[in-house]
Amino acid sequence: MSTGYIIGLLAVGLVAGFMSSMVGIGGGIIIVPALVFLFGMTQKMAQGTSLAMLSLPVAFIGAFNYYKEGQVNWKIALLLAATFVIGGYLGSKVVLGLDMAIIKKIFAVFMIVIAIKYLFFDK
Repeated sequence: MSTGYIIGLLAVGLVAGFMSSMVGIGGGIIIVPALVFLFGMTQKMAQGTSLAMLSLPVAFIGAFNYYKEGQVNWKIALLLAATFVIGGYLGSKVVLGLDMAIIKKIFAVFMIVIAIKYLFFDK
């Protein structure tokens, strides 16, 4: 993996952790689309890698099934997990200072953008 690739993955983990704390989303809404659209992974590989990132606290069995089928990139999952924790901390600090109406609008806009991307601009 190149330095740029690793920095990109670390940025995705940071943003996912941050958004997870802000609006309760992360793996499925940020990491999976980012791995597909920015890093060229297949949907299955992105889902398996995202699950592996969260495997100990959340979904080890699901990630293990993806792993058995060769659909997990553990190096990427570990890089994302490290920065997800930092992003989670920072996101919670920001969101606690925001008005609920603003938080709801951030969530709604983000979901619309992702939905449009998947509906109309998926490869």
